[in-house]
Amino acid sequence: MSAFGTPTAPNPNPNKSFEVAQPPSDSVSSLSFSPKANYLVATSWDNQVRCWEIMHSGAVVGSTPKASISHDQPVLCSTWKDDGTTVFSGGCDKQAKMWPLSGGQPMTVAMHDAPIKEIAWIPEMNLLVTGSWDKTLKYWDTRQSNPVHTQQLPDRCYALTVRHPLMVVGTADRNLIVFNLQNPQTEFKRITSPLKYQTRCVTAFPDQQGFLVGSIEGRVGVHHLDDSQQSKNFTFKCHRDGNEIYSVNSLNFHPVHHTFATAGSDGAFNFWDKDSKQRLKAMARCSQPIPCSTFNNDGSLFAYSACYDWSKGAENHNPATAKSHIFLHLPQESEVKSKPRAATGRK
Repeated sequence: MSAFGTPTAPNPNPNKSFEVAQPPSDSVSSLSFSPKANYLVATSWDNQVRCWEIMHSGAVVGSTPKASISHDQPVLCSTWKDDGTTVFSGGCDKQAKMWPLSGGQPMTVAMHDAPIKEIAWIPEMNLLVTGSWDKTLKYWDTRQSNPVHTQQLPDRCYALTVRHPLMVVGTADRNLIVFNLQNPQTEFKRITSPLKYQTRCVTAFPDQQGFLVGSIEGRVGVHHLDDSQQSKNFTFKCHRDGNEIYSVNSLNFHPVHHTFATAGSDGAFNFWDKDSKQRLKAMARCSQPIPCSTFNNDGSLFAYSACYDWSKGAENHNPATAKSHIFLHLPQESEVKSKPRAATGRK
């Protein structure tokens, strides 16, 4: 023991965020807020999908567990129907479930030949889309047992974002496949990722003119689809600490200000403005990685999980000692509102 006493344990919650009650017993794989109200859903490696009601009044936030359902194996992804009545989840049991929160029984509405990694509801088409490690995307009318359309992918689906009519799929071979959902059976464009390493997450710009992509190598690419806008494309480093490089696990645009958050395996989340190319706020690092994050529908809450993210393999995972947390941060306007870059140089 050092002469200065016992070293203090790393703080799991250095940003004084509010902790969600009764978190999952194993790592959190996805977080999604209802588009209509402050209900938060988390999927987990403990095979569960859980829902909490989040109470937010001024500077005080509380949470109440409301309900949960089970899958047969770990659950990897979740999304909401646009009317806020229904949750969809998919995972390692190769199926997607539809869960009506009014109290109905969950139903299997999609099947693949391998785990379902990504899921999204497309309100403009009234269809569910699932992306799998079986190298397909499938579109589902939830009233039918067979997919409306199956789209072959060049490799396993690792990331997916939908902002109609734009959909972007990131696959295991660093391909980014762009679809115009007004013609969903044909690839609109196929792009090799501007990042040299494996794609971890993608999210479409709010104006559907491009997307962000994050990689395991602590870098984000900002990509515009219009050929005349290619000069605006750039990449930047984040979630690094000296020579230590961490995965960018989650990318979320703020629903009002259209700035964005990154969250990484270094346990940090940061807020950025792509238009002025600057970081707005760097938050203190948690003692565990952040595998997923999301804003609520008006941007007044930012949810993130702190737990083991599997980046060091199953052999380094001990659920008995690695407690999973879900935190809620109240973004201040100064953290998420874009500001013009300060002028440099002499006049």
